[in-house]
Amino acid sequence: MKHRFFYLIQAVLIWFWLPLQAQFPPTGIEQEYIQINGVFPHLTVVGPHTSRSESGIGALLPWADRLWMVGYVAHIKGSRIGLYEIDEKMNIKKHSESVTGTYANRYSHQSLDKAIIGPHLIDTLGNVSTYEELARHRLTATMSHPTDPANKVLFLTMAGLLFEASIHEDMTVNRLFDLVEELEIPETSNPHFKGGFTGNGRVIVANNSYDEREYLGTLEAGRLAEWDGRSDTWTILEKNPFVEVGGKMSGNFKDGKSVFGNPIFATGWDNKSVILKCFNDRSNEWKTYRLPKGSHSFDHAWNTEWMRIREAQTERFIMDIHGLFYELPMITYEGKVWGIKPISYHLRIVPDFCFWRGLFVMAGDQTDHGVGQPQSGLLFQNIDDLWKYGKPKGWGGVWRKENVRENQVSDPFLMLGFDKKILHISHDSDREVSFQLEIDFLGNESWQLFKTIAIDESGYGFFIFPVGFSTQWIRIRALKNADEVSAYFYYD
Repeated sequence: MKHRFFYLIQAVLIWFWLPLQAQFPPTGIEQEYIQINGVFPHLTVVGPHTSRSESGIGALLPWADRLWMVGYVAHIKGSRIGLYEIDEKMNIKKHSESVTGTYANRYSHQSLDKAIIGPHLIDTLGNVSTYEELARHRLTATMSHPTDPANKVLFLTMAGLLFEASIHEDMTVNRLFDLVEELEIPETSNPHFKGGFTGNGRVIVANNSYDEREYLGTLEAGRLAEWDGRSDTWTILEKNPFVEVGGKMSGNFKDGKSVFGNPIFATGWDNKSVILKCFNDRSNEWKTYRLPKGSHSFDHAWNTEWMRIREAQTERFIMDIHGLFYELPMITYEGKVWGIKPISYHLRIVPDFCFWRGLFVMAGDQTDHGVGQPQSGLLFQNIDDLWKYGKPKGWGGVWRKENVRENQVSDPFLMLGFDKKILHISHDSDREVSFQLEIDFLGNESWQLFKTIAIDESGYGFFIFPVGFSTQWIRIRALKNADEVSAYFYYD
């Protein structure tokens, strides 16, 4: 009987105590957060129901023992999101300096122990100051100053304004250029500057303006351009849309040259394929390569504004472009580019990614008002999980309805790392035209003849590559003049 009474008292205590404990948890006990396949729902940034904008996470930055992230709304319209810090226990706090805006920039100044994310300057203790003058601009890139890196940085805005700003207490800001004017971007276009980088004695910026007019060839609004940091003159490198520029911030140098090569990579595209531009200090020139597109979902400027080149781990760079993740070499030999290899195919919008506390972290820009309440979250995983995504696949061309001349060669097209491969070729000449397929399997531009293909007067032919065949790069050489030539690779 005594035992029954004891159990009854215990049941009553549990019945009343557990709800109270849930409402008022004891101090000192850690909060446990739900985690589903690397997603922590409580880390999601959520815009209000009334917002007519997206609520994305524009940039991530490991700094001052925390992971910092900054929100991104369209056209500086929106509310309720801003600057956040996350600690090692996954506690999230919105900072008191938080500003809602359109920000996708990050930068760390290691020699002075300062970091920048959005319009905010952060020291190693986590103290935050804000560039009030820059907070009202859509900030897309922050980069080293070309002539005074110990005291200043450069800020690029989506509208094409380039500012220099002090990283000291005065935090003064000075406008340098309106790049829409400097780069002669057509007034009828929509300027959409995204990437920027300083290296090898030059400042490089990317504008990814692209819509149906660029696709049809009636407008050239995209730009890749460089500036020496001293003159008033910019050099236009490409009039195609470019979205990202990246490279190593420093390297080992001897006699003014990098011991390992110090390349700068820029990613863009046209109506044929992805364009990869590479500058190498050994040859002191830009070279052009082409990669397949994984999806047409990224073909409009608004859908392609995020794709990044980042040092995800020490000396290990990851490139995201048109639905494909790649390993990207940041060491070159002989001034040549080789070793670019696809990792996986995906449809994820990835504004930024980084390594933090042993985890590979990807930001998101996932839903806007069109599909409900605007919100975006983070994904935490192992970096090798990227290889578990879709098998690399895609398509792209080196010529699209172009008149080619005898002995003209195409840009190199990446072949390494893809499975089944087929080439389609067409022309609009009234006679047979032969094309040579040349391969570079060493990766040092030592081109070898692989096969000659004759396309008769019907104007179309194809070639299926042998199972297991691969090489670093492949290019096509026309052996005769031909009109309206198209040449596309499909990898599946």
